[in-house]
Amino acid sequence: MVSVGVNFGLDLAQEIKALKEERKAVILAHNYQVPEIQDVADFVGDSLGLSFEAAKTDAEVILFCGVHFMAETAKILNPKKKVILPDLDAGCSLSESCPPEKLAQFLEQHAQKNYYVIAYINCSAGVKALSDVICTSGNAEKIVRAAPADRKILFVPDQNLGAWVIERTGRPMDLWQGNCYVHIEFTARSIGAIHAQYPGAPVVAHPECPYAVRLLADEVCSTEKMVAFCKKSPAREIIVVTEAGMLHRLKKEIPGKTFIPGPTDRCACAECRFMKMNTLQKACDALRNLAPEIILEEKLRQRAELPIQRMLELSR
Repeated sequence: MVSVGVNFGLDLAQEIKALKEERKAVILAHNYQVPEIQDVADFVGDSLGLSFEAAKTDAEVILFCGVHFMAETAKILNPKKKVILPDLDAGCSLSESCPPEKLAQFLEQHAQKNYYVIAYINCSAGVKALSDVICTSGNAEKIVRAAPADRKILFVPDQNLGAWVIERTGRPMDLWQGNCYVHIEFTARSIGAIHAQYPGAPVVAHPECPYAVRLLADEVCSTEKMVAFCKKSPAREIIVVTEAGMLHRLKKEIPGKTFIPGPTDRCACAECRFMKMNTLQKACDALRNLAPEIILEEKLRQRAELPIQRMLELSR
């Protein structure tokens, strides 16, 4: 364990601030993180916004409060920086639905199709390395529209996001059969029931939701675009159909409105067990010990960087 000059009698938020300055660190937090982590972060956002922040930071250490593939992305873009994750076991069901070895096997078996592979950023470094370009929910439509017209697209790993992009662009794609275990818990029944309680409230939903839920939404968009939608909407109450951590940011940035979490058939709001594995104590420990650290083999990192850089260039 590395010892630094911190007064451990301070509360965790103050301790993290002191450690951050001493470590010359930046704290990036996804919108789904617990409120106390969002409150100590330098930047809170969606995968696209955090990718830009990771690409341009001059910090020596990146504490990425999100899940494993997000911290990997930061490391891919910052090979000379130390990237740490509060809990190394914070994974992602969507990423796990598309193991790189299975994707490699599929591409080999269908080599005659000459697929142009578009990978949702919610995937491992190994899958990114097999892809032509990366996308996020915020730029997926733009990335697909920019794809070569003479290539068949394979969209991995989220079938719901892929289906939504097909609806938006009219571009046929083959879809990997993966999904986010949180977003597929939303159903037409659960969202219809909450809308019946708040009939005047518009529904904003994430495109990882199933088709039946997207049909009920007034707006389908990324978490970052949810902020813009909620700011512009004249409604005083808005139903937000995504992981419940998003509501903290909305309440902070738009205090004059009421945000209702989209329920599932099982519970009043949906939380990702992986996102919630990170805690303020773990974030503090990670800064203190500079661990757990994300380590990537350099050849893999280089291959994975190319499609990410392609995405960033197309998204500017």
